[in-house]
Amino acid sequence: MESEKKSYLADLLEALANNDLNEVRQIVDTLHPAEIALLLESLPLSERDAVWDLIDDEIEGEILVELNDEVRQGLLEDMDPEAVVAAAEGMELDDLADVVADLPDEMTAKVIESLPAEDREQLKSVLAYPEDCAGGIMDPDAIAVRSDITLDVVMRYLCRSGDLPDGTPAIFIVDRDQQFIGLLYLTTLVTHSPQAMVKDVMDTSVSSIPAHRSATEVALEFQSRDLYSAAVVDENGKLIGQITADDVMDVIQEQADHDILSMAGLDEEDDMFAPVVTSAQRRAIWLGVNLGTAFLTAAVVALFKPALEELVILAVLMPVVASMGGIAGSQTLTLMIRGIALGRVQDSNARWLLAKEIAVGALNGLVWALVVAIVTVLFFDTWQVGAVIGAALMISLLTAAFAGFIIPLLLHKLKIDPALAGTVILTTLTDIIGFATFLGLGTFFLL
Repeated sequence: MESEKKSYLADLLEALANNDLNEVRQIVDTLHPAEIALLLESLPLSERDAVWDLIDDEIEGEILVELNDEVRQGLLEDMDPEAVVAAAEGMELDDLADVVADLPDEMTAKVIESLPAEDREQLKSVLAYPEDCAGGIMDPDAIAVRSDITLDVVMRYLCRSGDLPDGTPAIFIVDRDQQFIGLLYLTTLVTHSPQAMVKDVMDTSVSSIPAHRSATEVALEFQSRDLYSAAVVDENGKLIGQITADDVMDVIQEQADHDILSMAGLDEEDDMFAPVVTSAQRRAIWLGVNLGTAFLTAAVVALFKPALEELVILAVLMPVVASMGGIAGSQTLTLMIRGIALGRVQDSNARWLLAKEIAVGALNGLVWALVVAIVTVLFFDTWQVGAVIGAALMISLLTAAFAGFIIPLLLHKLKIDPALAGTVILTTLTDIIGFATFLGLGTFFLL
């Protein structure tokens, strides 16, 4: 599959280079909307615009849904309001909500006005919630029936409706006040007597999802309960939509991209082919933060300038302590960030986890302190420096374990993304403590 994607991209770029627009159109016409979206994200801006102009208007909406937010916004900005309205026709309301969120206010109003009254109200209900919560990712087009009717009535109702929302394994059951009370699985509907009452065959053991629950928590609930769909309810328990497995897959992918790119201070929605100045400005902020922490570390090292001038060997060995502390801290930090994201780290087990990480740090510290001390003695023929670096390494790994544990917890409590800020804080802390410990012990015992 990966080789096919590379082939599509290579063929497309070759056709564009040859200005063979017919070949470009033929390549695009053979692809699924999701594949076209991937190709568009893989093209520089000028080539992207050229390909977009050749795409059939009927599938523009399906492609826009699959695109990265920044890429989609760039294409939407160049489209006429009429073209946007046309692209919105036939889109699922939850997908349309994602697209509308990237539109200017006046264009958003035109798209909403073009919808039937019922769809208009449902779309507004989705837009009323943040995009990273259950209400923001739900599909408001959820089929619901009462429990005091027969399966035959349900079947006739579905036949009149003519269609089911994509990924719907069950029909939601509500009371007269639209309160969610259970599910009627489609398998139950087609395998039981048409005269059976819905209330006698529905599943009341399933729970609904509050609209304000975070998307990450929703994904965890789907995973832990093996759900294919779930009812979304408002603060009064009234059914307002559904979340299906495909919605959750999008959340999981976005979360994975976020965790990886946040480590480098990047945004998963950034366009890889954005203009040079734009990309440079985004990265400059994080580089500036890193430069500030680097000067802080340098200031600590400068305090021990006399020791470095007297014992050059300390300068040679300094990176060993900093590197080992940084790696050890990063291991704990990564585990903690993942544990917090998955809900596995709670106040009730935090103390046990801290003790465990400190024990791991102590054991690794002891083993690797001995190894580094022996290597130092063998290479530099000085047991005093070997003892100093061994002690410094032991302290550094213990500190790294504690820092890697406590930093993400504190950031999480402060509502700061640990994946975004944790690495910089940890690296600065382990470098400062590692250098200060090594050079301080060297100054005290060797001078």
